[in-house]
Amino acid sequence: MSGTRAGTALALALLTAGLTAGLAGCSTPPERPFVPGDLAADPSNRAAPPDRTDPPDREGRADPSAPPGDAGASTPRTETVEVAPGVRLEVEWPASPAPDTAAMIGVFRDHLAGTFRAVVTGGRDVGYLDTVEGEAVGDANAWVQEFLEQRRSVRGTARLYALNVSSADGPGAQLDACLDESGMRLLDSATGEPVPRQPVWTREPFLQAAGMRRGDNGVWRVTLLRNAELPSERAKGCLR
Repeated sequence: MSGTRAGTALALALLTAGLTAGLAGCSTPPERPFVPGDLAADPSNRAAPPDRTDPPDREGRADPSAPPGDAGASTPRTETVEVAPGVRLEVEWPASPAPDTAAMIGVFRDHLAGTFRAVVTGGRDVGYLDTVEGEAVGDANAWVQEFLEQRRSVRGTARLYALNVSSADGPGAQLDACLDESGMRLLDSATGEPVPRQPVWTREPFLQAAGMRRGDNGVWRVTLLRNAELPSERAKGCLR
């Protein structure tokens, strides 16, 4: 679709500059080059000490009741989210992410899964609204509404990988991620059959940048969404 996830490289370039206003007054360091990789390679992104690697709950907080993961794991792991019958989201978690990094990834995962769930339920499931605030509310609603107005649905598997916190300052941060939806197909929601001409997002991966904000209650939410698509240099980092 041509909504939020089909933005331009220019819009992405403006994201970091816009975080100051979009994240309630948080200042943001200059944008760094995007290089997909394991967050464990950067000591500043590791928990100290890492005692669990479990994803956070749907509220964006680590789940203290979850069973311990592989403490100090040195390799990423893949989580499969069953969004709906025939729709899955595979998330490649970095090794030993810091608690706030894990919380941001968990909220972004829930956001993506929630928007797909809204589409396949014809707009009846609006749980994705729990993961957004600010400008991202309108962006997410517009993306879902575009599917519904054109009577479209989806089927298949999307992959989320190369997750990286590229900047952070106080309660504000920017989470960069690669999203590959080439394993998905756009459907006619009335017939359940693939549409004759599949959109570009079903053919190549792209970079999704999310402005994030941690509320006073410790819960992270998505506040801003921007994309970079090929042939953008930043999007080239998502090629495998």
